[in-house]
Formats: sequence, structure tokens, C-alpha cells
Amino acid sequence: MLEVLYEDNHVLAVNKPAGLLVHGDETGDITLAHLAKDYIRHKYNKPGNVFIGVVHRLDRPVSGVVLLAKTSKALTRLNELFRSKKTTKTYWAVVQNRPKQEQGNLVHWLVKDSSRNVTKAYAKENPAGSRSELNYRLLSMQHGKHLLEVNPITGRPHQIRVQLSSMRCPILGDLKYGADQPLPDKSIALHARRLQFDHPTLKTPVTVSAPPPDAPVWAPFRHLA
Repeated sequence: MLEVLYEDNHVLAVNKPAGLLVHGDETGDITLAHLAKDYIRHKYNKPGNVFIGVVHRLDRPVSGVVLLAKTSKALTRLNELFRSKKTTKTYWAVVQNRPKQEQGNLVHWLVKDSSRNVTKAYAKENPAGSRSELNYRLLSMQHGKHLLEVNPITGRPHQIRVQLSSMRCPILGDLKYGADQPLPDKSIALHARRLQFDHPTLKTPVTVSAPPPDAPVWAPFRHLA
């Protein structure tokens, strides 16, 4: 069942649960795109093929706002907005350790090892890497857990996960990047909280926000949403 956050004739924004693929991979598991097509097919009684364009992705264990296009025109225009960095993304991350500074800017050069699907961060310029930048700030501390708000300036694979880990603040549950133990549901405590963009046809600003999951790791911070 999709949790729809925003919908009109051109755009569909949903709150992706952790564990769900956005787009298909070698596992053949059901995807968010597939669920979105089924949703439109049943809601509007559309027989046959339904168009859904995937504009951007979240890692499988990450939850939160995902924007989909319902028309090819919207897909082309939204793709250009993301390519030209004319969107604003805000994430929430629950991390193991308190950062030394309550807010800051991180810049690394990230090198992805595709064979292991893992990314390494370098503090100094690396010719094999992609420059990656984000801003973060400490929002709250509850019961030994630390909630960070993160605004990525670039959009690299695993960027937030590896950059927070590089400052010794691994995301809870993220064993790949330094967490001590998994979360019960195998998710990681990273949530795409908010997405701001200009509507592809109306050209008006749109802000879509997603409440954090019901998982226990988010319980101390849900009142902030």
C-alpha cells in the first residue's frame, strides 16, 4: 500500500518504506515503480500499461520522499531539475555518536567500488573520486541517540552514509559504514524527510514532507516531524 504524499496530473510523491527497491535489480523483487503503476491503474481504472517515470532513487534500506513522474513531459523536466541541482533535499539521520561540532559542512572525494557496492571517502582531492558536499546540524539528542538534519549539496551514491561515517557518526543500523549492530527491521536510520522543487508544468514551488517511519529508532524524534 502506497503512502501518497502529493499527487496531481503530472507528479506523484510517496513515502517509501525502508526495504523497498525504487527500481528493479537482479533480485527481481517488487519495486516502488511497480506499486505506483498498480496504484494508478486501480485508482483511475486504467487498463493496460501505465506510465511511471523514476526521477531519483533512495537506497533500499532508506525511507522517505520519492518523486515519480506520471507523464513523459514531467519526467523530462524533473530530470533536468535534478541534473541542474535545482531541488532541495533534506534528510534526517539518527547516528551513534554526537558530532564534535553541532553543525558543519563536509567535503570529500568519493570513490565507489562497484564490485562490493561500497563507497570510500577521501578528505583530500582524489582524481578517481567525485567531489561530494553536504551540510548537517544536530537537531536533537534523546536516550543516547543523536538526530542530524542533513542537506546534501551533491548527489552521490551512498554519500550521506559514508560522509557521516567519516566523521565517526555512523548511521544506526548501517553495518556497511561502521554501525555496531543492525536494526531489528534491517533498515538504516536515514530518512528523506523533505523535498522542494518547482512543479514541472505549473512552475510553482512545491514542498513535500514525509513523516519518519514507525520503527522504534525514530520514536524519540517523531514529535519533531
